[in-house]
Amino acid sequence: MATATATPTPAPKVNRIGLSVLEYKGSKTTLCAGCGHNAISERIIDAFYEMGVEPERVMKLSGIGCSSKSPAYFMSRSHSFNSVHGRMPSVATGAVLANRTEKALAVSGDGDTGSIGIGQFIHVMRRNLPLIYIVEDNGVYGLTKGQFSATAEEGSKLKNGVINDLPALDLCAMAIQCGATFVGRSFSGDKKQLLNMIKAAIAHKGTVLLDVISPCVTFNDHEGSTKSFKYAIEHQEDVHEVGFVPFFENITVEYEPGTVTDVKMHDGSTLRLKKLEHGFDPTDKQAAMARMAEANAKDEMLTGVLHVDTTKHTFVELLNIVDEPLATLPESIVRPGKDVLEAEMQGHM
Repeated sequence: MATATATPTPAPKVNRIGLSVLEYKGSKTTLCAGCGHNAISERIIDAFYEMGVEPERVMKLSGIGCSSKSPAYFMSRSHSFNSVHGRMPSVATGAVLANRTEKALAVSGDGDTGSIGIGQFIHVMRRNLPLIYIVEDNGVYGLTKGQFSATAEEGSKLKNGVINDLPALDLCAMAIQCGATFVGRSFSGDKKQLLNMIKAAIAHKGTVLLDVISPCVTFNDHEGSTKSFKYAIEHQEDVHEVGFVPFFENITVEYEPGTVTDVKMHDGSTLRLKKLEHGFDPTDKQAAMARMAEANAKDEMLTGVLHVDTTKHTFVELLNIVDEPLATLPESIVRPGKDVLEAEMQGHM
């Protein structure tokens, strides 16, 4: 009698450093089913897996709010710090200065960033700290029953019928004005665009601000909301198609002359922007601001890479910090003795 031959189990697919995508996952989400934040977490997992970043070389930082719970749902092997409400940028600054060898990923919300944390947001943008700052933007305070946040557009309506009378803060415009060197806006439901933007953010050396419209299915996904899935789909206006070629992939793509902008990233990767609009140049800061103002006047949700600058020095470079992580330097170096202080004082007399 013939015996059946067992079919061998195929080996799991791995990335360039030999890790499977399962090793980039986190705990099971406790957010509402269908929450846009979960889609963002999935794109973060995909991006870090595809770029081959070791989870142990990533520090995850967050504040308070639904969005700030998200780091628990991806890269459970990474270092993580959930800070005080609105104070994540200062914690991130200290963490990056203490260990410049790790990739810093910050996840915040429109309330954590645009209200209580607005002062810290402005200063971290102007420093050009090596930091990926993702705002999961749903226009409401989801943990406190859905009141309007500072990014809710004027005229937007809550589920209970209340109309927002105040103008919205545009976090992207503020980030560009303050000096961030990579600024973009996306929609949690646009998988391809968001994935490529996060991959480009990983390759960038400087402050990245990604404002991701992420509909709240519980409090802000109804008719009259300007942060709902339906509104985002109907009002999304792409300035270009976002493509990304990692430094470890030798890929060339031919386009018609004048239709593509290639931006060389710090690690050798290429951010490839296929223009959908004539003349839009994300490296031109003033042009980006003007195009965003035009979009706001038309009630357009402008998405894509809005501004990028790969020439500006980072905060770490400006401070001339040593290559070795400050957190691991011996006490003899970080706390020199009295004789060193006296010698330094003599040099200034």
